[in-house]
Amino acid sequence: MIHASAPGKAILLGEHSVVYRGPAIVLAIDLRAHIWAEEREGDGIWIEAPDIGVSGHFDARGRYHPIRGGSERWRSLNPIRVVALEAMRRLEAHRGLRIRVESEIPPAEGLGSSAAIAVATAAAVGRLLSGEELSLGEVCEIAYEGERIVHGTPSGIDNHISTYGGALRYERGRGFERFKVEELPLIIGDSGRRRSTGALVAKVRRLWERHREVVDAIIDAMATLSEEGYKALRGGDLKRLGELMDIDHGLLSALGVSTPELDRMIYAARSAGALGAKLTGAGGGGCIIALVEQPDRGRVAEAIRRAGGRPLRAGFTDIGVEVEEV
Repeated sequence: MIHASAPGKAILLGEHSVVYRGPAIVLAIDLRAHIWAEEREGDGIWIEAPDIGVSGHFDARGRYHPIRGGSERWRSLNPIRVVALEAMRRLEAHRGLRIRVESEIPPAEGLGSSAAIAVATAAAVGRLLSGEELSLGEVCEIAYEGERIVHGTPSGIDNHISTYGGALRYERGRGFERFKVEELPLIIGDSGRRRSTGALVAKVRRLWERHREVVDAIIDAMATLSEEGYKALRGGDLKRLGELMDIDHGLLSALGVSTPELDRMIYAARSAGALGAKLTGAGGGGCIIALVEQPDRGRVAEAIRRAGGRPLRAGFTDIGVEVEEV
């Protein structure tokens, strides 16, 4: 049996604006998705996802046979199947598989849950079938196929950060730049409210179409904020970075993607001493991210809890996908 795990992600700056212009600054966080893979006699792929109460198997023709959760839940497991099949295709090794998935990352809340599962699946199945670890580039490419099932035409940010860990800067037309970051103390506040990234991106697009000049000015300001935040992060100026995060959240609110639940957590975190706090991801629910100094972590976490959120002490991590035989 092979075990692999991969980290989630938080967007520090640049959500929504990156769709139009300017960079997104993205961090790997130490909440991880875990995959266990082993060979099984016969054809087909058996998948268990106890966290969401779903299990079943896909036969050699791709037909889904539910065991737990009902036939309509096949969509929850299909991205895992697609990643496993892509690994088989590339390695020219078609086997029966049993896959178990467990994740510390809340799904559909902007923390890269689907990408972390896809990356861990690619790494585990690749190692199982080939007997050796795939290159990180191969893992990232295979995982992207699963992300396409979930998101249609994703940028590749989530599978990149989950594969390699650390921090990256992404800009349309310029691609990915990985860079070094010192320890970055973070607390995530989980609203518990799932949302659709695609729906929120479409919402901003409609606003842009109705008020193009106004929204263009907001997007330009957000792009500048991302560039300045990138410089502050690389220079270790956390106070400036926190101020830029606060401004960015105001601009995201102007685009209509914040919610009362997110705002309550953000203002509570700031009042408790956070250097900066903002929503992370598409908004409309999901999570906030607060930048804190180490002595203030407990106080900020408790403030988020009192504001109705679930604090997750998920710090920045340099560690990407990991694989082991168990």
